[in-house]
Amino acid sequence: MQSRRSFLKYSVLLSGLAAGLDAFGGAAQRSILLRSSWQVENIGDIGHTPGVITLLEQHYPDVEVRLWPVDIGKGVDQMLMKRFPKLKIITSEADVGKAFAECAFMLHGSGPSLVRGKDLALWKEQTGKPYGIYGITFPGVYGLPADRWKFKPEDVSTMTGAQFALFRDSASLAFAREKGVKSTVMEFCPDGAFAVDLKDDAKASAFLKNHDLKNGQFVCVIPQLRFTPWWELPRKNQKPNADKHARNEAMKEHDNAPIRAAITAVARRTPYKILIVPENETQMRIGKEMLFDPLPDDVKQKTVLRTEYWLTDEAISTYVRSAGLFGIEMHSPIMCIGNRIPAIVCRFEEQTSKGIMWKDIGLDEWLFDFDKPADIDRLVPTVLDMLTNKKATSRKVDKALAFVHKRQKETMALMGQYLS
Repeated sequence: MQSRRSFLKYSVLLSGLAAGLDAFGGAAQRSILLRSSWQVENIGDIGHTPGVITLLEQHYPDVEVRLWPVDIGKGVDQMLMKRFPKLKIITSEADVGKAFAECAFMLHGSGPSLVRGKDLALWKEQTGKPYGIYGITFPGVYGLPADRWKFKPEDVSTMTGAQFALFRDSASLAFAREKGVKSTVMEFCPDGAFAVDLKDDAKASAFLKNHDLKNGQFVCVIPQLRFTPWWELPRKNQKPNADKHARNEAMKEHDNAPIRAAITAVARRTPYKILIVPENETQMRIGKEMLFDPLPDDVKQKTVLRTEYWLTDEAISTYVRSAGLFGIEMHSPIMCIGNRIPAIVCRFEEQTSKGIMWKDIGLDEWLFDFDKPADIDRLVPTVLDMLTNKKATSRKVDKALAFVHKRQKETMALMGQYLS
């Protein structure tokens, strides 16, 4: 309801501001309006935004970026401004209206779906200026097989009207084509979080020192349930979902037992320690219950459980000091590979098709579907191989990252003609 009210308010405001503008708005024609920053309770969702801004900074250093965030609290705004001191973060209706009037291009950032398709439609209606969609999953459905994926019909029109519609996994690209999306450019585009370079070395170093974790001598691990229990976080203001909770309870041991087995193998068969970390704010509890507490005593002695949530900068500064990462999440692995740290992705049906991007960038051997027993069986040997066969691991990371960089360069070039 709040989203609908905000949309209507912006629509009324912008109809007045846009009146009389030429095709490219006002004076700040070399400005991009970036719609991004979906939530702050997940370091990966935070990471979409600085990743895309870093790419814009690299490829369009003289272009102003105005960030129109959905959620940027809990210190995320300060973290972004520290890295991007020229960034303009706009939150008021007046500033959004000014951006509609002045910016030459609107970019929908990387995300789990076409998160703010209505805002792109409003931009098109009120300004007639070009817009693009950079690295999304479509439709972003959780817990359904592909033949039951649902989507908003208006999103097809919005994506078709974009100068480019780029998808972060090949399954989304194929689905969009099948459902009639006909943007001029429709291609695979790596998730924006691959480009994140935020760092908080002081916090990371202090934590590692306090827990006797030495650079390159520990592995990061992330737990997860079938559905993230956002209802556990008061800030999200969500009612408990009985069906999702029941599914979580039914599958939590099935899904996290293979991760525990890999932790145990690492502890007993390699010199590495293990650091259990969260990607979102619910995972400190999950990590304790499903990974740390059930471990044998000898394995616990080599395992550290992080009990506090962190932001993306400290997480990356920790990941780059690790020997690698594995777990049931997507964006920490993305940020690891983006910083040349090996990472394994485990997934299941309830997640979206985003995991397929691991195949798309050439890391299919490091992608595990926990709904397939054969994949569960190969997890432990693959984790051990990733950590011990260092030359092959390094080659695999470098090859994948080279492909990511190639696609980043090619996709960023798509905006050039609209910013000249």
